[in-house]
Amino acid sequence: MGWIMWDNSFLRKRTKEARKVELLEKAVIFQGLSRKELYEVEKVTYDRSYQPGEYIFRKGNPGDGMYIIMEGGVQIVDERGDKGDEVTLIALSDGDFFGEIALLDESARSASAKCTKPTQVIGFFRGDLIDLLNRRPIVGSKIILSVSRVLGERLRKTNDRVNVLEAKLSEMTND
Repeated sequence: MGWIMWDNSFLRKRTKEARKVELLEKAVIFQGLSRKELYEVEKVTYDRSYQPGEYIFRKGNPGDGMYIIMEGGVQIVDERGDKGDEVTLIALSDGDFFGEIALLDESARSASAKCTKPTQVIGFFRGDLIDLLNRRPIVGSKIILSVSRVLGERLRKTNDRVNVLEAKLSEMTND
């Protein structure tokens, strides 16, 4: 009987690890890593739980890492003014990731991450990436290259939006 209880406990742990690896695998930042490399990354990640209305991080806080939503919902919000007015920039859900720029630099967060429902996330922090770079430089380099690609893509999209807004503003001021 004791063996069955031990076996079930072991299977639950393996299932949780496997589920985390599957989520990591789906995140663009970790695509290109082998299954073995993904399990190495999984070992240095952290599970965190949050309640609705709770902040994962606040605008202005130092960046320390990124998060992948295992289950739940998160809004990235810009807190404006003294009144604490919030503007939702994007709503995220299961499998989405955010905060990845903090893997590359420790600048202040440019927005806040606020949970909209009970949420479980996987945290992957800058210090763990640096440790991974020291221990397994190829794995760490693959991750940094992927982060750079994601940031480059987001910068291109932002530039496109700025160009559209500038054109609209120019039309408005010329009328």
